[in-house]
Amino acid sequence: MCGKTGHAVPGPGRKGQVRAVNAEERQSRILALARHQGRVEVTTTAVDLAVAPETIRRDLRVLERRGLLRRNYGGAYPVEGAGFETGLPERETLHVKDKRRIAAEAVKLLGDAETVFVDEGYTPQLLAALLPGDRPLTVVTASLATAAAIVDSPQVTVLLLGGRVRARTLATVGSWTCAMLEQFVIDLAFLGSNGISRELGLTTPDPVVADVKAKALAVSRRRVFMGHHSKFGASSFCRFAEVGDFEAVVTDTGLSSAEAHRYSLMGPRVHRV
Repeated sequence: MCGKTGHAVPGPGRKGQVRAVNAEERQSRILALARHQGRVEVTTTAVDLAVAPETIRRDLRVLERRGLLRRNYGGAYPVEGAGFETGLPERETLHVKDKRRIAAEAVKLLGDAETVFVDEGYTPQLLAALLPGDRPLTVVTASLATAAAIVDSPQVTVLLLGGRVRARTLATVGSWTCAMLEQFVIDLAFLGSNGISRELGLTTPDPVVADVKAKALAVSRRRVFMGHHSKFGASSFCRFAEVGDFEAVVTDTGLSSAEAHRYSLMGPRVHRV
């Protein structure tokens, strides 16, 4: 029999034996799954943990109140914060089709820019690969992966910012990175973030990453934000920009048209693809 906070789930021991798992442990498992997979589904998780779907929905509500997950139809996805941030390998497997569409739409905003800052992250890396190769272009980036992806383009000059390399994202950070950026006047910056909200602006978990993004924002004449709809309404530890700092926001159609309109009222044109 199960107590009020426990549920019988399969566990180690003799065949057919089950072990009661309390709500705290179950929620910890759900959070670990979400962070590993990028999302959890109510029905699948209920089967995996041998509990009712309503139990999982209740757990997701608790985790959302704690700022660890955000619920959407049929499940939830993790919120990145000071204690959790996805690495580049995970980003390269999550929402890839959406990210490709976002990058393809964002590169259309290049205009006549001759110097471009490309942020760290997988979507900016996809954008960099789409930059035109038929005209001279200087690309400034802190991302080793982005620099490696475009360095062979004959018309593109790549300036890789120096500094400490973060293993999680293969991007440089620190005082050297910001000092190099401060010497430039850049036509256009393509920036991402871990969260964007109308109330709290654009945020990221790590202060040194926020410093680089803020500096890139400050030295650029034009700014375009690129991000999957799961970033919207989420917030992290360090704020580096306001929504109104950007001329355009590029996301996927997972962001509702009504919510896109609310963001557009703050200044940027919102592109949903």
